[in-house]
Amino acid sequence: MAGVTLIELMMSVSLVAILMAIAVPSYKYVTNANRLAGEVNGLLGDMQFARGQAIKEGQNVVICTSSDGATCATGGNNTSWKSGWIVFSDVNANGSVDAGETVRRVQNAFNSPDTFNADNNVSAVSFNREGFAPGGNIVTIKLHDSTADPKWTRCLKINIVGMLKTTRYSTLT
Repeated sequence: MAGVTLIELMMSVSLVAILMAIAVPSYKYVTNANRLAGEVNGLLGDMQFARGQAIKEGQNVVICTSSDGATCATGGNNTSWKSGWIVFSDVNANGSVDAGETVRRVQNAFNSPDTFNADNNVSAVSFNREGFAPGGNIVTIKLHDSTADPKWTRCLKINIVGMLKTTRYSTLT
């Protein structure tokens, strides 16, 4: 006899179905976690770059939200870091890109349905020549996935001395 019996085929299909039921949730977790980590680490890397450039150049360097990649976004509706950001040398320390000021890095908008907002609608962080982020407040930028489930939330914290730290929402304290 050559071939496969119906019982053997059904057993194989059942085994594949069980393995898929176990693998699919794990796959979703891995892809979601990697996407969120990539987004928050992109901002962390550019914040560290801005701080390093401020110390190296001996002048203010600003990282701010930007939808066009050339100027800082302004207004209440433009404080989402999801829309992208720029890093620039702020020679005159006025917080905006002026003629002669160099844009060092540009991050385009994210295509994901995630939200990426800062406490108190902070849309820019400025580092001075000592690497400090003056302003008196600790800034927390929260990244939520489309479900807004706290287990997926990632946070980037910046304190006044310019120290940067990423955490999960449950370890925010």
